[in-house]
Amino acid sequence: MLTINRLTRIFGGENGVRNVSFSVEKGEIIGLLGKSGSGKSTILKAITGLDQGYSGDILINGEKIQGPHEEIGVVFQEPRLFPWLTVLENVQFGLNRNKKENIAAARELLKEVGLEHAENLYVKQLSGGMAQRVSIARALVTNPGLLLLDEPFSALDAFTKMQLQDLVLKIWKSQQLTAVIVTHDIDEALYLCDRILVLSGKPGQVEREFRIDEPRPRNRGSETLARMKAEILHSLGIEAVYS
Repeated sequence: MLTINRLTRIFGGENGVRNVSFSVEKGEIIGLLGKSGSGKSTILKAITGLDQGYSGDILINGEKIQGPHEEIGVVFQEPRLFPWLTVLENVQFGLNRNKKENIAAARELLKEVGLEHAENLYVKQLSGGMAQRVSIARALVTNPGLLLLDEPFSALDAFTKMQLQDLVLKIWKSQQLTAVIVTHDIDEALYLCDRILVLSGKPGQVEREFRIDEPRPRNRGSETLARMKAEILHSLGIEAVYS
Protein backbone atom coordinates (compact mmCIF):
# COMPACT_ATOMS: atom_id res chain seq x y z
CA MET A 1 0.00 0.00 0.00
CA LEU A 2 2.66 2.51 1.12
CA THR A 3 6.41 2.37 0.55
CA ILE A 4 8.98 4.86 1.86
CA ASN A 5 12.48 4.63 0.35
CA ARG A 6 15.40 6.54 1.92
CA LEU A 7 13.30 9.53 2.96
CA THR A 8 15.50 12.42 4.05
CA ARG A 9 14.30 15.82 5.18
CA ILE A 10 16.59 17.89 7.39
CA PHE A 11 16.00 21.31 8.95
CA GLY A 12 18.80 23.40 10.39
CA GLY A 13 21.39 20.65 10.19
CA GLU A 14 19.92 18.18 12.67
CA ASN A 15 16.12 18.28 12.91
CA GLY A 16 14.09 16.03 10.61
CA VAL A 17 14.83 12.50 9.35
CA ARG A 18 17.59 10.77 7.39
CA ASN A 19 17.39 7.63 5.20
CA VAL A 20 14.10 6.39 6.61
CA SER A 21 12.69 3.38 4.78
CA PHE A 22 9.67 1.22 5.60
CA SER A 23 6.57 -0.23 4.01
CA VAL A 24 2.96 -0.57 5.10
CA GLU A 25 0.86 -3.46 3.85
CA LYS A 26 -2.81 -3.05 3.04
CA GLY A 27 -4.90 -3.33 6.19
CA GLU A 28 -2.03 -2.66 8.60
CA ILE A 29 -1.91 -0.02 11.31
CA ILE A 30 1.65 1.24 11.73
CA GLY A 31 2.79 3.45 14.60
CA LEU A 32 5.60 6.00 14.42
CA LEU A 33 6.89 6.44 17.96
CA GLY A 34 9.76 8.46 19.38
CA LYS A 35 10.80 11.38 21.51
CA SER A 36 10.04 14.94 20.47
CA GLY A 37 12.21 16.02 17.55
CA SER A 38 12.80 12.50 16.19
CA GLY A 39 11.01 13.32 12.94
CA LYS A 40 7.69 11.51 13.29
CA SER A 41 5.54 14.38 12.03
CA THR A 42 8.15 15.21 9.36
CA ILE A 43 7.54 11.77 7.85
CA LEU A 44 3.77 12.22 7.95
CA LYS A 45 3.91 15.66 6.32
CA ALA A 46 6.00 14.25 3.50
CA ILE A 47 3.46 11.45 2.92
CA THR A 48 0.56 13.91 2.89
CA GLY A 49 2.31 16.14 0.35
CA LEU A 50 2.20 19.15 2.68
CA ASP A 51 6.01 19.17 2.60
CA GLN A 52 7.67 18.32 -0.70
CA GLY A 53 11.22 19.42 0.13
CA TYR A 54 12.47 15.91 0.88
CA SER A 55 14.70 13.50 -1.00
CA GLY A 56 13.82 9.83 -1.46
CA ASP A 57 10.68 8.17 -2.76
CA ILE A 58 7.13 7.80 -1.47
CA LEU A 59 4.93 5.31 -3.31
CA ILE A 60 1.23 4.55 -3.01
CA ASN A 61 0.32 1.18 -4.54
CA GLY A 62 3.64 1.23 -6.41
CA GLU A 63 3.09 4.71 -7.88
CA LYS A 64 5.55 7.44 -6.92
CA ILE A 65 3.77 10.47 -5.55
CA GLN A 66 4.77 14.06 -4.88
CA GLY A 67 1.95 16.06 -3.45
CA PRO A 68 -1.54 15.41 -2.07
CA HIS A 69 -3.06 12.10 -3.18
CA GLU A 70 -6.70 11.01 -3.42
CA GLU A 71 -5.94 7.79 -1.53
CA ILE A 72 -4.85 9.70 1.59
CA GLY A 73 -7.00 11.06 4.40
CA VAL A 74 -5.46 13.01 7.30
CA VAL A 75 -6.48 13.57 10.94
CA PHE A 76 -4.40 16.26 12.64
CA GLN A 77 -3.69 16.89 16.32
CA GLU A 78 -6.18 19.77 16.28
CA PRO A 79 -9.52 19.21 14.51
CA ARG A 80 -8.96 22.20 12.15
CA LEU A 81 -12.67 22.66 11.56
CA PHE A 82 -14.25 25.76 10.02
CA PRO A 83 -16.09 27.56 12.85
CA TRP A 84 -18.57 29.25 10.51
CA LEU A 85 -19.79 25.90 9.14
CA THR A 86 -22.03 23.34 10.81
CA VAL A 87 -20.79 19.83 11.58
CA LEU A 88 -22.49 18.49 8.45
CA GLU A 89 -21.02 21.26 6.29
CA ASN A 90 -17.54 20.66 7.72
CA VAL A 91 -17.65 16.96 6.86
CA GLN A 92 -18.77 17.51 3.27
CA PHE A 93 -16.46 20.47 2.65
CA GLY A 94 -14.45 20.00 -0.55
CA LEU A 95 -16.47 17.10 -1.95
CA ASN A 96 -17.00 17.21 -5.70
CA ARG A 97 -20.22 15.21 -5.88
CA ASN A 98 -23.67 16.73 -6.27
CA LYS A 99 -25.27 18.27 -3.20
CA LYS A 100 -27.55 15.32 -2.42
CA GLU A 101 -24.67 12.83 -2.63
CA ASN A 102 -22.45 15.07 -0.50
CA ILE A 103 -25.04 15.27 2.25
CA ALA A 104 -25.71 11.53 2.14
CA ALA A 105 -21.98 10.70 2.36
CA ALA A 106 -21.43 13.14 5.23
CA ARG A 107 -24.43 11.82 7.20
CA GLU A 108 -23.26 8.24 6.75
CA LEU A 109 -19.85 9.11 8.25
CA LEU A 110 -21.40 11.12 11.08
CA LYS A 111 -23.46 8.06 11.96
CA GLU A 112 -20.28 5.95 11.84
CA VAL A 113 -18.56 8.24 14.39
CA GLY A 114 -21.67 8.55 16.58
CA LEU A 115 -22.58 12.16 15.77
CA GLU A 116 -25.70 11.80 13.65
CA HIS A 117 -27.55 13.91 16.24
CA ALA A 118 -25.05 16.79 15.99
CA GLU A 119 -25.06 17.65 12.27
CA ASN A 120 -26.50 21.15 12.78
CA LEU A 121 -24.16 22.18 15.59
CA TYR A 122 -21.28 24.63 15.17
CA VAL A 123 -17.70 24.07 16.33
CA LYS A 124 -18.11 26.26 19.44
CA GLN A 125 -20.87 23.91 20.61
CA LEU A 126 -18.66 20.78 20.45
CA SER A 127 -16.52 19.15 23.10
CA GLY A 128 -12.93 18.31 22.19
CA GLY A 129 -13.83 14.67 21.63
CA MET A 130 -16.81 15.56 19.43
CA ALA A 131 -14.70 17.93 17.35
CA GLN A 132 -12.11 15.22 16.75
CA ARG A 133 -14.87 12.79 15.73
CA VAL A 134 -15.96 15.34 13.13
CA SER A 135 -12.34 15.58 11.96
CA ILE A 136 -12.18 11.79 11.56
CA ALA A 137 -15.44 11.80 9.59
CA ARG A 138 -14.14 14.54 7.31
CA ALA A 139 -10.93 12.60 6.65
CA LEU A 140 -12.92 9.49 5.70
CA VAL A 141 -15.67 11.02 3.59
CA THR A 142 -13.55 10.84 0.41
CA ASN A 143 -13.11 7.06 0.91
CA PRO A 144 -9.31 7.09 1.26
CA GLY A 145 -7.41 3.82 1.35
CA LEU A 146 -4.74 5.24 3.68
CA LEU A 147 -5.52 7.19 6.84
CA LEU A 148 -2.76 9.27 8.46
CA LEU A 149 -3.19 10.37 12.07
CA ASP A 150 -0.81 12.92 13.61
CA GLU A 151 -1.12 12.64 17.40
CA PRO A 152 -4.90 12.90 17.01
CA PHE A 153 -5.83 12.31 20.67
CA SER A 154 -2.98 13.99 22.56
CA ALA A 155 -5.09 16.98 23.65
CA LEU A 156 -7.94 14.85 25.03
CA ASP A 157 -8.58 13.44 28.49
CA ALA A 158 -7.73 9.80 29.11
CA PHE A 159 -11.28 8.44 28.89
CA THR A 160 -12.14 10.33 25.69
CA LYS A 161 -8.82 9.21 24.20
CA MET A 162 -9.65 5.55 24.85
CA GLN A 163 -13.12 5.96 23.33
CA LEU A 164 -11.66 7.46 20.16
CA GLN A 165 -8.99 4.77 19.94
CA ASP A 166 -11.80 2.20 19.92
CA LEU A 167 -13.64 4.27 17.31
CA VAL A 168 -10.58 4.23 15.04
CA LEU A 169 -10.38 0.43 15.34
CA LYS A 170 -14.09 0.12 14.58
CA ILE A 171 -13.77 2.23 11.44
CA TRP A 172 -10.50 0.51 10.44
CA LYS A 173 -12.30 -2.81 10.54
CA SER A 174 -15.53 -1.71 8.85
CA GLN A 175 -13.82 0.24 6.04
CA GLN A 176 -10.77 -2.03 5.66
CA LEU A 177 -8.41 0.90 6.06
CA THR A 178 -4.65 1.09 6.16
CA ALA A 179 -3.36 3.57 8.73
CA VAL A 180 -0.19 5.27 9.96
CA ILE A 181 -0.37 6.97 13.34
CA VAL A 182 2.17 9.31 14.92
CA THR A 183 2.09 9.19 18.70
CA HIS A 184 4.12 9.83 21.86
CA ASP A 185 1.88 7.42 23.76
CA ILE A 186 3.38 3.91 23.96
CA ASP A 187 0.17 2.43 25.39
CA GLU A 188 -1.81 3.89 22.51
CA ALA A 189 0.62 2.47 19.95
CA LEU A 190 0.51 -0.97 21.57
CA TYR A 191 -3.30 -0.93 21.66
CA LEU A 192 -3.81 0.20 18.07
CA CYS A 193 -0.90 -0.95 15.94
CA ASP A 194 0.26 -4.08 14.16
CA ARG A 195 3.83 -2.76 14.09
CA ILE A 196 5.61 0.10 15.87
CA LEU A 197 8.60 1.86 14.35
CA VAL A 198 10.72 3.54 17.01
CA LEU A 199 12.62 6.60 15.79
CA SER A 200 15.62 8.07 17.55
CA GLY A 201 18.42 10.53 16.97
CA LYS A 202 18.59 13.92 15.29
CA PRO A 203 17.99 13.66 12.37
CA GLY A 204 15.67 10.79 13.21
CA GLN A 205 16.17 7.26 11.95
CA VAL A 206 14.29 4.01 12.52
CA GLU A 207 15.97 2.47 15.57
CA ARG A 208 13.82 -0.64 16.04
CA GLU A 209 10.63 -2.28 14.86
CA PHE A 210 8.21 -4.02 17.20
CA ARG A 211 5.50 -6.37 15.94
CA ILE A 212 2.38 -6.83 18.08
CA ASP A 213 0.80 -10.22 17.44
CA GLU A 214 -1.96 -10.05 20.06
CA PRO A 215 -5.41 -10.25 18.43
CA ARG A 216 -7.86 -7.38 18.70
CA PRO A 217 -9.61 -6.26 20.79
CA ARG A 218 -6.60 -6.15 23.09
CA ASN A 219 -6.53 -6.14 26.86
CA ARG A 220 -5.00 -2.80 27.87
CA GLY A 221 -3.59 -4.49 30.98
CA SER A 222 -2.03 -7.40 29.11
CA GLU A 223 1.26 -8.71 30.55
CA THR A 224 2.54 -9.21 27.00
CA LEU A 225 1.93 -5.54 26.15
CA ALA A 226 3.50 -4.48 29.45
CA ARG A 227 6.68 -6.41 28.66
CA MET A 228 6.79 -4.91 25.17
CA LYS A 229 6.30 -1.44 26.66
CA ALA A 230 9.36 -2.01 28.84
CA GLU A 231 11.35 -3.02 25.73
CA ILE A 232 10.24 0.10 23.88
CA LEU A 233 11.15 2.31 26.83
CA HIS A 234 14.58 0.67 26.93
CA SER A 235 15.06 1.30 23.20
CA LEU A 236 14.29 4.97 23.86
CA GLY A 237 16.84 5.10 26.67
CA ILE A 238 14.19 5.19 29.39
CA GLU A 239 14.17 2.50 32.04
CA ALA A 240 10.79 1.27 33.28
CA VAL A 241 10.46 1.29 37.07
CA TYR A 242 7.81 -0.80 38.75
CA SER A 243 7.08 -1.05 42.43
